[in-house]
Amino acid sequence: MGHIDVKVDEKGRIFIPATYRKILVEMGSRSIVLRRDTDNACLIVYPEAVWNKKVEALSETLNEWDPEDNMLLTQFMAEAEQVEMDSQGRVLLQKRNLHLIDAKNELLIVGMRDRFAIWDKETFEASMMDSRDFAARLKERMKR
Repeated sequence: MGHIDVKVDEKGRIFIPATYRKILVEMGSRSIVLRRDTDNACLIVYPEAVWNKKVEALSETLNEWDPEDNMLLTQFMAEAEQVEMDSQGRVLLQKRNLHLIDAKNELLIVGMRDRFAIWDKETFEASMMDSRDFAARLKERMKR
């Protein structure tokens, strides 16, 4: 839940906040998978176990003998990157990933249930709905 400000260092590394590191350790994972979100200019960060379940679920819904389904899985996997946290809790974000989300120096890590997202801070703030629109849309969705 929530969001935490982080900075990118000169090498492209960020610190994974202690609260998230603790959860990753409890899940038995020092490895995470990064993938650009399909709809938003952010990186989704999956603990390895969550990523594996996501890939398994996707694979089960696709027909490996259908060329379009095969390409969907191929692209989904090709756009992902597995990274390891170093002993200080940092991960290296490749320049191409920083470019994909138009990252400047200030980023936000935003909790999302079983994963988290890395956003450029300005992009995240510009993407948020005003409070009235948010409340109306949330009420509408909750009625379903």
